[in-house]
Amino acid sequence: MIMPNNLGRQYSLHAEEYEHKALEVLRSGWYILGKEVSAFEEEWASYIGSKYCVGLASGLDALWISFRLLDIKAGDDVVVCANAYIACVMGITMNGANPIFVEPDKYDNIDATKIEEAITPNTKAILSVHLFGQACDMTKIMDIANKYNLKVVEDCAQSHGNHWKGQSVGTFGDVGCFSFYPSKGCGAFGDAGCIVTDNEELAKQFRIFRNYGSEKRYHNMMVGSNSRLDEMQAGLLRVKLAHLDEFNEERCRIAARYDSEINSPLIQKPQIRPGADSTWHQYVVHVPDHRDELMEYLKERGIGTLIHYPIPPHLSEAYTYLGHKKGDFPIAERYADEVLSLPMYNGMTKEEQSIVIDAINSFEV
Repeated sequence: MIMPNNLGRQYSLHAEEYEHKALEVLRSGWYILGKEVSAFEEEWASYIGSKYCVGLASGLDALWISFRLLDIKAGDDVVVCANAYIACVMGITMNGANPIFVEPDKYDNIDATKIEEAITPNTKAILSVHLFGQACDMTKIMDIANKYNLKVVEDCAQSHGNHWKGQSVGTFGDVGCFSFYPSKGCGAFGDAGCIVTDNEELAKQFRIFRNYGSEKRYHNMMVGSNSRLDEMQAGLLRVKLAHLDEFNEERCRIAARYDSEINSPLIQKPQIRPGADSTWHQYVVHVPDHRDELMEYLKERGIGTLIHYPIPPHLSEAYTYLGHKKGDFPIAERYADEVLSLPMYNGMTKEEQSIVIDAINSFEV
């Protein structure tokens, strides 16, 4: 069976380093907000090119706490892509704000040319989601944000090490949010996340908020949360970070072979936006017709695939209260019916990739 993602392969590439670090943390006797978290925060900030990094418990925490500390609240509107993962929208609505959906472009990210027409008198922010490992058009997004005095939060959960015109994603807006869920480019061995920012006061507020609203034990300055990146995950992430560039380079090689050798007329291969690069968190093809038949065909041949994502947020049961209906965002809805993520993981063999390519090319209807 060729899995859509095989996390065990990436682990095996540097197993001794992970195990050494895990024992080091266990033997340290310090497991919350210690030297591993501090070191990772410094190293991640340096890698991304930001002044500050604050480790958190998850990527969703990074999102909702960002909007909370940017004073996005009930009655405010936040622009977001209509085909984003639902957690992106949850980061907005958990603060009582309203998601204002914008259709995706041909690169599967928000169509920046449509943002301005979606802005309302209540719009306070733009959530820029760098989906599938490719950067949004941050030049246009920041121009719009500056014109309307809007906050910008970047969701970089799937874009660890990506750039827009040579600048790392996560460093354009007010806050860059990262998830380190195990399947991500720099994945932890459990839940973990962080934010990056160049705003010293904002970084301080994140550090206070994540720890029950306290800077000093038992002196609570605000009603905060318990959202701390733990020492074990931070230590293991430090190992992963040391190899992140090689992980990304390998995924680029796998994607390049898919690009070169998949030749089925039924498949639309992903495109890279000029000015962007991709770390290929997912290799997402579009199959305008017969997507489900192709999935079943591959499954019968021992090849696993995934759909990212089958239900657009505006049609989710969770957001029925927003009042959207099918047809409101036809491009996002069409994408949900035709996207398919092919196997993509570090440690994927050439033989495995050949099996995937040959199976896709032999699919007929």
